[in-house]
Amino acid sequence: MDKLAKYRQLVQQTLLEHGKHKYAYGDVEVQTIFDTERDHYQVVYVGWDGENWLHSCILHIDIKDGKIWLQWNGTEDDIAADFVEQGVSREDIVLGFHPPYMRKFTKYAVG
Repeated sequence: MDKLAKYRQLVQQTLLEHGKHKYAYGDVEVQTIFDTERDHYQVVYVGWDGENWLHSCILHIDIKDGKIWLQWNGTEDDIAADFVEQGVSREDIVLGFHPPYMRKFTKYAVG
């Protein structure tokens, strides 16, 4: 399996696993969104918590230029470390939610 196919599979497995977690209150749907043509992947909460409308991205991952970009991680899990444990090189993981000038201080790629 080539690297890009492996990364797509790992990202989709990660989102499917997180998509199993239900929102604690209200009538909220957990949606896993895969745009496999453009390599955008998300887990989103959508619904009602009492009288409050909820629409919240919990996890957003893109694959750009052969690297996994963690754009947002609203979970308690260290998704980047999980990818490393699954064989992804740290040089192929970008913490996109950090400003570019701060990424050089992480143990992952800068972009």
